Amino acid sequence: MRSWSQTQLQDSVTTAITMLLSFHDLILITMVLILTMISYMLIFITLNKFSNRILNEAHKVEFIWTILPAIVLLLLAIPSLQLLYIIEESQNPALTIKTVGHQWYWNYEYGDFPHINYDSFLINSGQISIENFRLLEANNRIIVPINTEVRLLVTAADVIHSWTIPSLGVKADAIPGRLNQLSFSIHRPGVFYGQCSEICGANHSFMPITLESVNTKSFINWTKAHKS
Repeated sequence: MRSWSQTQLQDSVTTAITMLLSFHDLILITMVLILTMISYMLIFITLNKFSNRILNEAHKVEFIWTILPAIVLLLLAIPSLQLLYIIEESQNPALTIKTVGHQWYWNYEYGDFPHINYDSFLINSGQISIENFRLLEANNRIIVPINTEVRLLVTAADVIHSWTIPSLGVKADAIPGRLNQLSFSIHRPGVFYGQCSEICGANHSFMPITLESVNTKSFINWTKAHKS
């Protein structure tokens, strides 16, 4: 079987997670620069033998160290708000899928294809093949077309679950009696893995999420084959 290291940090496949990673790098660089500057100033002041003991006030210095942090926060707030808008807004979805969390499996309903409704369970270790990931492979994958806006409606039938796929940059709690919404558009074909991210009971670790993105023609053929 494949090693766990092959499932960690899968490459991003949506615009949202790509922008999230870029924003993370921007914040990290900003923090390193600020930490470097403050550390240098502390070391310089500590080792400097010259000091002004009669200095009472310095308006220019106070003005600078008040304005500069405000400017930095403003520069970070603009991409942050843009990201929140991109993640939360669903723009003209072409496909709607409803997922319902159960103890301990997922149920998927394709709203645009009423005949497609199935459960997705963990594949037991005794039945798993050599090309599958242990504890991450489901018997029924979610099939979605690439370059298509997909809306995912998330809820639960019993307790709180959480539907998450890191490489898509999506995560939503599945709460009984409440309908949460996710949206994503995958840019390339592939198989992507996730798990329930909420402690939902004894078998919490055995609720895998396996999503496969295919081209439009393969998706249409899959819907026809599933109908028959």
